[in-house]
Amino acid sequence: MSKLAVEKAAGNTPTGPDPKHRKPLGQRVREFVVDYRRQWEIQSMIIPGIIFMIIFCYIPIYGLTIAFKNYTVIDTLATAPWVGLENFRIILSDKYFWDAVVNTLGISFLKLGIGFVIPIILAIMIYELNSGRFKKFVQTVSYLPHFLSWIVLGGMLITWFSTTGLFNQILLSLGLISQPQNILLDAGKYWWIATLSDIWKEAGWGTILYLAIMSKIDPTYYEAAKIDGASRLRQIWNITLPNMRSIISLNLILTVSGLLGSNLDQTLVLMNSQNREKAEVINSYVYRMGMSQGDFSYATAVGLGVSIVSVILLVTANKITSKLNDNQSVL
Repeated sequence: MSKLAVEKAAGNTPTGPDPKHRKPLGQRVREFVVDYRRQWEIQSMIIPGIIFMIIFCYIPIYGLTIAFKNYTVIDTLATAPWVGLENFRIILSDKYFWDAVVNTLGISFLKLGIGFVIPIILAIMIYELNSGRFKKFVQTVSYLPHFLSWIVLGGMLITWFSTTGLFNQILLSLGLISQPQNILLDAGKYWWIATLSDIWKEAGWGTILYLAIMSKIDPTYYEAAKIDGASRLRQIWNITLPNMRSIISLNLILTVSGLLGSNLDQTLVLMNSQNREKAEVINSYVYRMGMSQGDFSYATAVGLGVSIVSVILLVTANKITSKLNDNQSVL
């Protein structure tokens, strides 16, 4: 009996090809050329995408060497003097950088705790609507803020939160305040303003994937549950949410990996001299150090460090969610 037959009988069938029987490299290349010629029209469609990625994603990686140099505008990447880890040492002792880290994590955790759950709840509420016209109306209204830039939405918020704006007029009419105040000038309230305004803009758009998954759920599951006397909430808990588990896990992984990447557009629009203490995030700090002050090496070092931490968070979140999904990774 052959070795392969013995392994099959023992239930240890190898999952991959036997290295001893792997095709020679020349033969694999010839087979690839033959397959490419057979489907050259379809295969050629990905060439522009590959070229784009090489030019804009891979070649710029060489620019990360700036983080280990003392680079100025009069230098080139080759002539700038090496300083080793000096930029990273400065980062660890920079008070303003750590203030930006605290603000970034504070805003990101608020968005994770509130903004991650609301699209799921909103998607379930839209899915449970019986009226088709009303469902489309709710979807359209909830999607609309996503298509407006933060320049437009930021201008609206600045106007609404001013002393003569809509928000103060409502609070005054309800008797909740006695004197109008510009809320955007209050640094202590900025985290909540950034979180709630981001939810307002993106919650509706975030329901698209969830609604797509729910539309594929077999309706016979719900019919069987109704026959068994299950309530609407019980059907959601036992049928809808379990079928959404994979996409929820994927969104959770991507959200956790982006904890250090707070919204730069939102920050640049809503931040001012009065709330900068609580509004400055890592992205805006990097932008200010690199573009405004011209310290390109320091800004690159900060960005590189954030990217490394984000990759670690991505891998960790993937490991944790795979454990919760019977060791099945969603990535």
